[in-house]
Amino acid sequence: MTRAAELDARLAGTDRWSLVAVAGMLSFVAMLDMNIVNIALSDLAGSLGVPVRTAQWAVLGYQLPLVALLLPAGRWLDQVGTRAALLFAVSGFALCSAAAAAAPWAAWLIAARLVQGAFGAVLFVLMPVLAARSVRPELRGRAMSVPATLGPLGAVTGPALGGLLLDHLGWRAVFLVKLPVCLAALLIARREAPLGGALTVTAPLARSTRGLCLPDRAALADAALVAGAVASLLLALSLSPGSPAALLLAVAAVPLTARWLRRPGGRPVAAVLRESGTAGVHAAVLSLAAGFAAMHYLVALHLRRDEAVSATATGLTVLCFPLAMGLAGQLGGRLADRYGPRRPATAGATLTTLGLLLLVPLESGWTLPDIGWRLALAGAGMGLYGGPVQALVMGAAPPGRMATAGSAVQLARSLGFTLGPALATAAWGLGGSGGPDGSGGAGLRAGLGLAAAAACLAAALLARNRPATPVH
Repeated sequence: MTRAAELDARLAGTDRWSLVAVAGMLSFVAMLDMNIVNIALSDLAGSLGVPVRTAQWAVLGYQLPLVALLLPAGRWLDQVGTRAALLFAVSGFALCSAAAAAAPWAAWLIAARLVQGAFGAVLFVLMPVLAARSVRPELRGRAMSVPATLGPLGAVTGPALGGLLLDHLGWRAVFLVKLPVCLAALLIARREAPLGGALTVTAPLARSTRGLCLPDRAALADAALVAGAVASLLLALSLSPGSPAALLLAVAAVPLTARWLRRPGGRPVAAVLRESGTAGVHAAVLSLAAGFAAMHYLVALHLRRDEAVSATATGLTVLCFPLAMGLAGQLGGRLADRYGPRRPATAGATLTTLGLLLLVPLESGWTLPDIGWRLALAGAGMGLYGGPVQALVMGAAPPGRMATAGSAVQLARSLGFTLGPALATAAWGLGGSGGPDGSGGAGLRAGLGLAAAAACLAAALLARNRPATPVH
């Protein structure tokens, strides 16, 4: 017996928490990359000699392919080896980060970020699959809470970490900070999965030696349709503040989506949602992500602009949310393993709703602690909700379709994060203050009310939904 085969035999049937840690680490850096570059746009523009609107593609260049390719990436991952895909995606993500840091001009940087977004899409789908397959089913809730908690933590802490790096090391460090994490993930994955099959505790790794394969022509066509639909929606939302007519771009998403649903790439996704009974869960994930993103955007904007609070004080206040979320994350996983995932997911969404409702009457007389404890309450709810809702989706996925199910829930979450600020801006304008560029408490409260309503909808959807429980 070879050394690799001996290690396979030893690992078969054991829980590999080191791989769960890898899933959490990579979820953190993949979400971190969605926000950390925002704070460096001005420096990027000055260093590379381009307008800020051009430098902004360092952010959009990552986000657009990431969101657009989530569903095609899930279908592709169901056809390849998990270990091979993990090594491929992490290596590509790290190389693109290094290429972005070394960019001598803007076109180089944007190209590196576009490719990195494609690798990021694979990581987003792969992380919940990796966590779910690395432990026994009865521990899945605890395992799923790791990437489900660390991912949003990366999104929230990105601007603060980016500011520190920018002040002390310059904008190139913003891209290099992820390399040590990627290297550690590669080393752990190679040690824990030497042969490269499906990472599962139910059978030795040697039984599955699938490697990578190129997507076929039909898969590429499906990816192009999804990319076009999502890109048109995101572009419409990103351009609408300056030109309301840009919202017409979103119309293009309708025929592209309809066409994709009739193709081989769309039918399996629709089948997974139908067979698993998780359409309501996916809608809840989108709704709660939108509510969270809207709240985070409005509170930070209010403190910095209306209250003239310093960037440091604003950052520390907003950090109450992720700190409470991190503390509650493991508890949510333990409750899911003991009582099933639906009840703690619903309880967490309800607690987040309560925290957001308490923020709705936000006004100038509030102190930072007044805001901080409400953010902490909402964050604790998100921590209780994150792992269980992931376990709910992955546990109900039909056999052999776990990556497809994971890609659908990641798409719902990413769309929610993207839609949240745009919806908050619209609600603020409808509230009578002319949008976030103006002032007025009514608009702010309208935006926060919308965020709370979105969280309430998520809690109601989770309470009513009862996914299937297929045997894996």
